[in-house]
Amino acid sequence: MAPLSSWSEQPLKQRLAWVAAFRQLIAANARTLESLIQDEIGKSSWEAFSGDVLPLLAACRWHEKYARGVLAPRAVFGTPAWLLGHRQVARRAPLGRVGIIATWNYPAQLLGIQLVQAFVAGNDVVVKPSERSPRSQAYLLKLAREAGLPAGTLEVRDHAREAGQRMLETERFDKLVFTGSTRVGRCIAGLAADTLTPTALELSGCDSALVLADANVALAARVIWHAAIMNAGQTCLAPRRALVDARVYRDFLAALAPLAAGAREVPLIDEAAARHTFALASASLAHGSRSLSGVLEAPVGAMLRPLAMVDCPIAAPLASTEHFGPALAVVPCAGLDAMLAAHARIQQRLATSVFTASPATARAIAERLGSATVTINDCILPSSHPGAAIAGRGASGWGATRGPEGLLAMTRPLQIGTTHPRRRLPPEPPAPAQADFIRRWMLRWYARGPGGRPRSISPDQAQAPYPHANPPRRTHEQQHTHR
Repeated sequence: MAPLSSWSEQPLKQRLAWVAAFRQLIAANARTLESLIQDEIGKSSWEAFSGDVLPLLAACRWHEKYARGVLAPRAVFGTPAWLLGHRQVARRAPLGRVGIIATWNYPAQLLGIQLVQAFVAGNDVVVKPSERSPRSQAYLLKLAREAGLPAGTLEVRDHAREAGQRMLETERFDKLVFTGSTRVGRCIAGLAADTLTPTALELSGCDSALVLADANVALAARVIWHAAIMNAGQTCLAPRRALVDARVYRDFLAALAPLAAGAREVPLIDEAAARHTFALASASLAHGSRSLSGVLEAPVGAMLRPLAMVDCPIAAPLASTEHFGPALAVVPCAGLDAMLAAHARIQQRLATSVFTASPATARAIAERLGSATVTINDCILPSSHPGAAIAGRGASGWGATRGPEGLLAMTRPLQIGTTHPRRRLPPEPPAPAQADFIRRWMLRWYARGPGGRPRSISPDQAQAPYPHANPPRRTHEQQHTHR
């Protein structure tokens, strides 16, 4: 483990004072940060504010208010009688040196929250900015330093694509946080495994929105569509397919049609992303899909008009293949069981939505959906709650970020046990008679049932120093047979 720095030795009160100063600097310079994000990523001013600046400010506030409780030492209850005079306290200690390989699609929000959690936990941080958003992230890191970080607490590496691999091959970390594609995440996991470096991988999702027969169909269509095209579809938590109960399928299409028809072209991060999304939609035509708006416009450079492909079988490319663009596959399903079966075919499950008039129904199937985040009658927005963790599974990554789980993951558990110098059991083994009494008493105590009634224990069980220590003697015939 890396040696702890002066930052780790600062009391939590001082670290939270840095969070407050960081928050104030972000709020004071929000327009500049938004402008940089617009210029690099192509977001609108509102999306840069609502998707990056606002969630980061909320996360700062959340940590200022709740981090003390999350990180507070806790007494360990349930001390057994044979640990007389002993008490355990569970504390959280900094990991040491945390590496962050930042992503571009939410350049301020994601990197900013990871910085806050790492610094509140007492770690030093090394950041490799995204090659697609170096200026906006450089500005964010500048604000972090100006908020009062000691020299050496925050280091920044080159933003070039190959710098991440070089960082992992030449430096040692106590934890690595990566946000990005599943393909790159596999490479990161392999490099980190060579040095046994723990990782948190927040990777791509390819999730579903389920529209049940009792759902408010108009609301579902509006929310799912806007989630699918938000940030030009470049959100890992966005729904890629709508699985719609056949009984309300026509009504859903009727509500969705004017939204798709009125969609305007949006800029993706590059031409390759626009071409890939359009290619999946075009290939879905051969599977019986059709464009809800009646047209399928090819991208012009990185500009692409959002696509709603309907009547999709689940095997259609747009419904079953990962993409990172403003396109939605609409799949008719014959009831909830068919929806769950279609959803289960896709392995990248990060955030699943369920639209229904019965939240109890959605909660009952939440675990079966396989995602770490389930939203009821909404998409994406609830996951920006600063107290909600994001935790991928399988091809969508592993490890928690954000919320209490993400903050705790930036620390290591430290158990401190204290035994009273006088009120304690002697370290020497007891006399045989005492040992026999202790054994009988303890075994009877631990054999008590859930209601507190003692269960009968045979004399052999009570006297045996460990299970099967006194097995029944074999007869002469058994011993002869065994030989």
